[in-house]
Amino acid sequence: MRIGELARRTGVSERSLRYYETQGLLTADRTPGGHRDYADGAVDRVIRIQEFYAAGLCSAKIAELLPCVRDADGGPSAIATPRLVTDLSVERDRIDRKIDELRRSREVLDDVIATAAGETASGD
Repeated sequence: MRIGELARRTGVSERSLRYYETQGLLTADRTPGGHRDYADGAVDRVIRIQEFYAAGLCSAKIAELLPCVRDADGGPSAIATPRLVTDLSVERDRIDRKIDELRRSREVLDDVIATAAGETASGD
């Protein structure tokens, strides 16, 4: 499929798809006319890349991780090194800290909302 179709099917801009290629995250064959030609599996690959970016991983870490997961379901493949396991454990710990920070922020917001709702009710 051409880059425009991949962009439509994944909701990712063509510019981002080209960036993924330059970072070694995504590959495409070339037509005789020089156009990118992506395999059908590229849709799953792009979705996986987006999930990793959403988790806060950088492109270099994603490039290390991608060979270790199956594109179709995100399950692990047998290609993982002890170093990658260590690096990913560090990333997981970072995500856990971020989740804790977000929970604390939500608790503060909940308190403010509850207080404001009480003040509005008593102010009427």
